[in-house]
Amino acid sequence: MKRSIGNTLRGSCKMKRESNVIIEQDSEGYFVATVPELRGCHTQAKSLDTLMKRVREAIELCRETMQVTSLKHSG
Repeated sequence: MKRSIGNTLRGSCKMKRESNVIIEQDSEGYFVATVPELRGCHTQAKSLDTLMKRVREAIELCRETMQVTSLKHSG
């Protein structure tokens, strides 16, 4: 099952970005979400509602981390 979700980043400039999210269900019944274009960005939950909240948070944190890392390398 694949879903695409929108993500609004917090800050002085709000932008809507879309990310491809791969959702799978493991053998124990957990839903696992992976964001292929953001290395290491994944989360899991027992329900899809909770998973969607968590994946939005994970995407935001991954993007923030990428921004901080790129600032460290550019300066």
